[in-house]
Amino acid sequence: MITSGPGPHKVKLTRTDTYGSIYEGLIRPVSGATVIVRDDSGKVIFLTEDLENRGDYLSPEDFSAEIGNSYTLQIQLIEGKVYTSLPEKVAPVPEIQNVNYKIQKIPIEGELNPASGVQFTVDIKDPIDEDNFYYWKKGPSVYILETRPDLYTEPPPSRAPAPKECCVACFRTEQVSNNSIFIAQDDNFNGLSTRIPAAFVLDNGLRFVNRYRIDLKQYSISSGAYRFLRLVKQQVELNGSVFDPPPANIRGNMISLDNPDEVVLGYFMAAGERIERVYVDATKLDFVQPKAIIADDCREVEGAQTDMPSDWNP
Repeated sequence: MITSGPGPHKVKLTRTDTYGSIYEGLIRPVSGATVIVRDDSGKVIFLTEDLENRGDYLSPEDFSAEIGNSYTLQIQLIEGKVYTSLPEKVAPVPEIQNVNYKIQKIPIEGELNPASGVQFTVDIKDPIDEDNFYYWKKGPSVYILETRPDLYTEPPPSRAPAPKECCVACFRTEQVSNNSIFIAQDDNFNGLSTRIPAAFVLDNGLRFVNRYRIDLKQYSISSGAYRFLRLVKQQVELNGSVFDPPPANIRGNMISLDNPDEVVLGYFMAAGERIERVYVDATKLDFVQPKAIIADDCREVEGAQTDMPSDWNP
């Protein structure tokens, strides 16, 4: 995906392998490819492979897609094979007028305590007399992580108490995975103000103990991208009943220029982007999970540090 928001933007290339009665292979990153994005005026943007995450190709940080322009992704592999996307036009995206959040409980069979999380919804004013397609993703989150270094014990076999003097509270940065795909089209609210679910963050006993911050990203996508995401959403949300549609390879907008019959999975999107930052105060939630105990210095947790982020402003 490339967007009208700040860069760098990422294109991820992998090879799939077959699944059968036994697992026959791995999903492997494709390294060493030449990856470019070309707009409808002929301007070319080269993407550079991330050396720490092979198969991830990043645009320059100062590159952003322009509203109204169309973009095409082109890929040439080391062995010479060439792939291209169909053009994707960047549509303007309405402002997020307001973000609301509330607790959503998830009953678990055989358990007294339900799972839960915070459901985020956005208020938008949909433009009139045009077809609009929306997609929401979670950006990075930051929260105050509280741990118990006073309960630290030495590693096995000793397990003797060895309380640490520091540190109880840290600011932890985390990219929360998307448990679902949040999309919408304006068939039922064209030209109207509406409230739409945009994200869900699971309460793991750590995130909502104190304050939690998340960046919500709202995209205006093409009709083709919407259809692709809708099909993916249907597949990932199968519940195992007899009424489920059969699993299938979902074709995207990528094709091989060497072999038009080759199956290419995935979709290249170009989208308008809005970002809204939201702070959640745990004291305003009517239900939270029991506090999880981490018996260690909070700085030992991945992504945590004691320094307050410079842009922390609840």
